[in-house]
Amino acid sequence: MISSLRGSVLHAGLDTVALEVSGVGFTVAVPPDVARTARVGHELFLHTHMIVRDDAMSLVGFATVDELDVFGTLLGVGGVGPKSALGILATLTIDQIAEAVEAEDDRPFRKVSGIGPKTAKLIVVQLQGRLAPPTREAAAPAAPDVSDQVVQALVGLGWAERIAIEAVDKVSESASDADRASVGPLLRLTLAALGPAKSGGARG
Repeated sequence: MISSLRGSVLHAGLDTVALEVSGVGFTVAVPPDVARTARVGHELFLHTHMIVRDDAMSLVGFATVDELDVFGTLLGVGGVGPKSALGILATLTIDQIAEAVEAEDDRPFRKVSGIGPKTAKLIVVQLQGRLAPPTREAAAPAAPDVSDQVVQALVGLGWAERIAIEAVDKVSESASDADRASVGPLLRLTLAALGPAKSGGARG
């Protein structure tokens, strides 16, 4: 079983590369993005899956082990052969595949050449629980809006939060769009409206 190859690129086609490894040339079917980045004479490393049939042996290669694992998982689906599995990985990213399976949405698979509606449904059904969950970036906390920031600034200066909120709301009603969109101008207008700070009540 050939699980990986590292060698010099002899040739790069649309969906295949030829690698010379220790004087032996290997033709490997690859996703288009791998073929596009392969450069003749440069070294290339591929994680490979060996397809053994009665009449032939062939290799399929991927840049990452995750793609290799998903390829192997896809081959376990009825009706999905090496060409179709490679076509899926050429069309969809690993996360897109995982998201479609998680959502039980077969539409992305129907867009792949050679995948019909029945096979697309089988992929969604048979891959349930067999793929790593899609990578999701944690949503950044929402930044406070300008009015909130001005209120916070006033509270930091010693004004009571209730007074600060009322003042900012009142000033915002007559302020220009430009002043409402920026903390500095809105803070200056609100401070002018509040006037000199009073001891006790103004801040209490």
